[in-house]
Amino acid sequence: MKPKVLLHGDYIDENGTIVHQGYLLIENGKLEYVGGVNPLKEDEKAEISEMPSGSIMIPGMIDIHIHGASGADMMDGTEEALSIMAKALPAEGTTSFLATTMTENPIHIEEALTQTAFFIEKQQPGSAEIVGIHLEGPFISPKRAGAQPKEFIEPPNIEQFKQWNERAKNHIRLVTLAPEMDGGLELASYLSTNGIIASIGHSDSTFEEVKEGIQYGISHVTHLFNGMRGMHHRDPGVAGAALIQSELNVEMIVDGVHASPEMTKLAYHSTESDRTILITDSMRAKGLGEGTYTLGGQQVTVKNGRANLEDGTLAGSILSMNDAVKNMMKFTNCSIADIVKMTSVNAAKELKIYDKKGSLSKGKDADITVLTEDYDVFMTFCIGELAYRRKEEKV
Repeated sequence: MKPKVLLHGDYIDENGTIVHQGYLLIENGKLEYVGGVNPLKEDEKAEISEMPSGSIMIPGMIDIHIHGASGADMMDGTEEALSIMAKALPAEGTTSFLATTMTENPIHIEEALTQTAFFIEKQQPGSAEIVGIHLEGPFISPKRAGAQPKEFIEPPNIEQFKQWNERAKNHIRLVTLAPEMDGGLELASYLSTNGIIASIGHSDSTFEEVKEGIQYGISHVTHLFNGMRGMHHRDPGVAGAALIQSELNVEMIVDGVHASPEMTKLAYHSTESDRTILITDSMRAKGLGEGTYTLGGQQVTVKNGRANLEDGTLAGSILSMNDAVKNMMKFTNCSIADIVKMTSVNAAKELKIYDKKGSLSKGKDADITVLTEDYDVFMTFCIGELAYRRKEEKV
């Protein structure tokens, strides 16, 4: 049995309050104690970690929309690729994620789903945990394809989805679709009835079509402003509906590229922290610097912080979660308690895993991200295992 680990420093409690000089006790991968008093008895032993001055412990971040990182992509369809992603993400504070597909050859989608399901059921603590799959496409609109290859777009199809979810061993948790396409409303209804998040994305829906989609179970918006009908003063479109309709949780890629800082601030005034979920939508180039890479069989050039197809279309991002945190705080002046909602609480609740993740609470998985006073990642625990520690710091 592994020794207990005691963390001592400031942390955000379940109510969003900063507890100064508190204690988190980790035992067997769980938070055994969370509070303001040292829980160790006089003769009780534990590994003790003091946090750096000005740092703060928050719940591990959950990225519900990520394709790849460090040279790997979920669509590679290999255990090695998934392992590379899982090991790389704790460095940016991510402890859980949804491995995300994209519109591609159906055979490749099936391979990726099969391998990911296998990986999910055998993964061990010590790296970011895949808590499910995000199926992004192919049930989308060709008018709003973005970087999704148009030749593989298909009409929404319940039977096709059932086949893929069987391959995924029912680990698909979120599906991006265009409800205005033939079969879209029916698929949205099937998903929501079966406890799967139906998300509108890569959609040319009008505002009224979005409202109809909500009646059929749409409850989520994929990467706000990108791959969707934008706002117009006579039709708010998908983007406007995302801001107006309180039934919708809204993803944001806060890199200053996918949406300007000003539009991010405008959106946040409407969605606030209760409906906002920060994502990266990152591709394999994240962490590797400028160069030429691939996404869904397409050439992507990364330069000056942007990932673009040859025709200039944005092709995902190279954003890290901790950079999304820093950007969001800079763009909106939100609090660290708001950040915890947007990086952990909201996703955990939506995925129905809040009983295990999303807050620093007794009995939950010991998924913990330690941020420095500059909001860089100092240390990350995944289910109680130290998965990342910044080398240059000494405590």
